[in-house]
Amino acid sequence: MSTIKYKKMKAKNLVRITTIVILMAITLPAISSTVATEPVASKPSTTIADPRARVLVERLEEIKAMDKSTLSRAERKALKKEVKSIKKEMKVMSGGVYLSVGAIIIIILLLILIL
Repeated sequence: MSTIKYKKMKAKNLVRITTIVILMAITLPAISSTVATEPVASKPSTTIADPRARVLVERLEEIKAMDKSTLSRAERKALKKEVKSIKKEMKVMSGGVYLSVGAIIIIILLLILIL
C-alpha cells in the first residue's frame, strides 16, 4: 500500500520539476538576451510595395521629425491620435498574429494541465 502512494508522489514531483525546468528553459534565454547597442535603421520608404503603406510611413516620419515643443497641448493630442490611427491601419494591412512570450507560456501551461 505504501509503495503505491510513494510512486504517485514521486510521479507528481517529477511532473512538477519537469514543468519548472521547461518554463525556465523558455524564459531564461529571453531574459538573458543582449540588447543591440547600435541604433536600428528604419527601412527606406522605397522598399514598401503598397502605395498606401508608403504614404503612412512617410507621414509617420514627418511627425517624428516635427518640433513638438512649439505645439499646443491640443495639437500634440491630435498628433498622438493620428499616430495611433496610422499604426492601427498599418497593423491591419500587415496582417498576421503575434504572440508574446507570456501568452505562449500560458498556452503551454494550459496544454500541460489539460493533457
